[in-house]
Amino acid sequence: MTTSTSRAVPSRHRSAAGTRRRKPVRRGRLALAISLSLLLLAAAGAGWVYLKLDSDIKTFDAGGLSDNRPAEGSSKGENVLVIGSDARNDGNAALGGGDVNDIGRSDTAFLLHVYADHKNAVAVSIPRDTLVTIPPCKLPNGKWTTAQPHTMFNAAYSVGETATGNPACTQNTVESITGLRVDHTVVVDFKGFAALTDVVGGVDVCLPQNVYERDLSPKRPTRGKLLFDKGEQKVSGQKALDYVRIRHGLGDGSDIGRIKRQQAFVASLLKEIKSNGLSPTKLLPLADAATKSLTVDPGLGSADKLISFAMTLKNIDLHNTKFVTIPWRYEGARVAIVEPDASDLWAALKADRTLDGKDASGKKKTTPSARPAATPVSVSGKGITVTVYNGTTVTGLAAKAAAELTADGFTVAGTATANSQDHTTTVVQYGPGHKSEAQTAARAFPGAAIQPVTAAGVNVVVGQSYKPGATAAPPSAQVPKDVSEGARSADDNPCSNLTYG
Repeated sequence: MTTSTSRAVPSRHRSAAGTRRRKPVRRGRLALAISLSLLLLAAAGAGWVYLKLDSDIKTFDAGGLSDNRPAEGSSKGENVLVIGSDARNDGNAALGGGDVNDIGRSDTAFLLHVYADHKNAVAVSIPRDTLVTIPPCKLPNGKWTTAQPHTMFNAAYSVGETATGNPACTQNTVESITGLRVDHTVVVDFKGFAALTDVVGGVDVCLPQNVYERDLSPKRPTRGKLLFDKGEQKVSGQKALDYVRIRHGLGDGSDIGRIKRQQAFVASLLKEIKSNGLSPTKLLPLADAATKSLTVDPGLGSADKLISFAMTLKNIDLHNTKFVTIPWRYEGARVAIVEPDASDLWAALKADRTLDGKDASGKKKTTPSARPAATPVSVSGKGITVTVYNGTTVTGLAAKAAAELTADGFTVAGTATANSQDHTTTVVQYGPGHKSEAQTAARAFPGAAIQPVTAAGVNVVVGQSYKPGATAAPPSAQVPKDVSEGARSADDNPCSNLTYG
């Protein structure tokens, strides 16, 4: 009886009992609701972060890019132009000194070629003092400049004399020099650079000797305080910025020596980033620091695009990340590009050949002895007038070359026989103010050299190496020995190969 009574439930308590029985169900629903809410909040938080990063990124006007660019697909891999801005605006004067109202300047630039296999990369530094022809560039008022021959490379960034600089003009100049299409351009200012080094916890660098304040600011009457001790050390923020800006008092005090130290610094920075792991979680703090001081082309103008591009680099081993300087020689106090070495370097990058000559196109070979197919060179000669000379004993070679140039849009003023017919390679001669046009014409003749002359205009002297219809870079394109042997790998000791002279 007791048992039966204990099982009985008075009618007035049934509702309460029923409620108690349903509580576990409500708890389950509540837990599910909380979980969904947290997920939504997390997603909203991530979205907010991306929106914040997007709002920090600045883009430059793509309307300033040249209409006479290398064709898309001229290189199998991707080419990214990285520019270090010395602009003093937007809070940068406190880090770099100088006049806050000064015009935008750049003393650092390199072209990063990411090979198509995404396992190799090479950064080619272009010295600020390199004498080049700056092609027509867009001014702030919408007008375009005329070409500026025999001008220092870093002057391109200052065209228009604005505080923010002219990255489109620098991109135009690099494309004109290399014949490679630049896929993306990234400008990093003082603040962004310093912030990046802080986020990774500092970067390992090395100094070949003690460095004092006068080494950074040569106009000082005394050598000042000690900034860096000789040897290996970790730097970040202002100290990191000082390290990469030092030029005087080390080696021969040239920009070439500074480039070597900058390459060593970027290599060490990559080591730190790679050691932290290239995942979106790890990249977000880096992106937050960088985007506040980045100016990029519209193709990288969002956090999603920027991080996605960074993720494509995660499989590139440090040893396979190389740093070189464009083939150069001194021309007085300035730097001149050495040909045909520079053209050989660009041809190797176009063919996705590494510095040691390996195929990094990412394509599988059909047979062990198969050679990669030649890639046609697309050249636009619109607006360029040339005269073609036959520098060989082969009859009709000038006429055939003229026909191919005409098909590429060049205007051929005439053909003739050269003064000598013993030319082994094709030479493109150019008069004052016509170097840029000569470089474009030379791209139509793989392996051609360019040569300054006193006469006006552009002349193409066809050599024995010219084969009608063979408008392709040789698949065995090799990097000049001086360039490959002088390369730095990202995993090299930070104290090696630091100065020039």
